[in-house]
Amino acid sequence: MGILTFSINVTLDGCVDHQEGIADEETHAFFTRLMDEGGAMLWGRHTYEMMESYWPAVARGEVEVPPAIREWAVSLEAKPKYVVSSTRKDFPWTNSHHVAGELLTGVKKVKDANPAGVLLGSGKLAAELDRLDLIDEYRFLIHPIIAGHGPTLYQSGLNSTRRLELVSAKPLRNGAVAMHYRRATNDAGNVSRR
Repeated sequence: MGILTFSINVTLDGCVDHQEGIADEETHAFFTRLMDEGGAMLWGRHTYEMMESYWPAVARGEVEVPPAIREWAVSLEAKPKYVVSSTRKDFPWTNSHHVAGELLTGVKKVKDANPAGVLLGSGKLAAELDRLDLIDEYRFLIHPIIAGHGPTLYQSGLNSTRRLELVSAKPLRNGAVAMHYRRATNDAGNVSRR
């Protein structure tokens, strides 16, 4: 069974608005490497629709972008993309799949089907999956920005505090810091490798 890694851009004050942060070649190269390490992507419907509205055109070469950003788009195009939604059933973007039914069972099936791992990139969905103890690792790209607005990381709260262990921290030239954490083994028995 693959591990589920939650990865997202976040400002110093916890904002996860996709319009905040440094969207340069270095950032996209970081996320391309991270995506290439895993077997699949997992998103909620809102994130899927945001990604679907832009990245397929970039992958097809219809949008002029730097090479690292095109590389991200091409890699994303090829990845299996799983989408959790109770309101939408049709996902026409290449390699997209609907996660239907009960959330716990559906996401466990996605993890089982992807031994190389699953990269989760939706903030609201992450909170729900963390409540179910399904997230194994966290890869946050912390940007040197104070946004002063939301949405924020785990805005809807969690049922208990999560204790994490630092795996690595790597500063990027643009001032962002790539933080890699995993669930702490002493996290009140909540650590899961489901």
